[in-house]
Amino acid sequence: MALTEVKQIIEKFERDFDPDAAKGVDAVLQYHISGDDGGDWIITIKDGSCKIEEGTHDSPTVILKMSGKTWLGLVNKTVNPTMAFTTGRLRIKGDMAKAQLVPKIFRI
Repeated sequence: MALTEVKQIIEKFERDFDPDAAKGVDAVLQYHISGDDGGDWIITIKDGSCKIEEGTHDSPTVILKMSGKTWLGLVNKTVNPTMAFTTGRLRIKGDMAKAQLVPKIFRI
């Protein structure tokens, strides 16, 4: 079943967090998702734990910016992440390696 709301996906991230895959990871991911269903979320990963909250962080490890439409496509696997990045639909600033851990740490 395709997920259709940005907030629904963010909430699903907490349930789909894999603490074993996150062992040794220390990162703050800042999501800026634009559009009607968008918002700002901070995902803090530290030593196998995860905390998700709305808002912005002063110094995140990585910032991911995209539209709600792109975000839904990435999560529902109808948008290729590499293509979204190279075409500018997904903008990443900061530690690219940490951004690439997201699909491994969250079973979505």
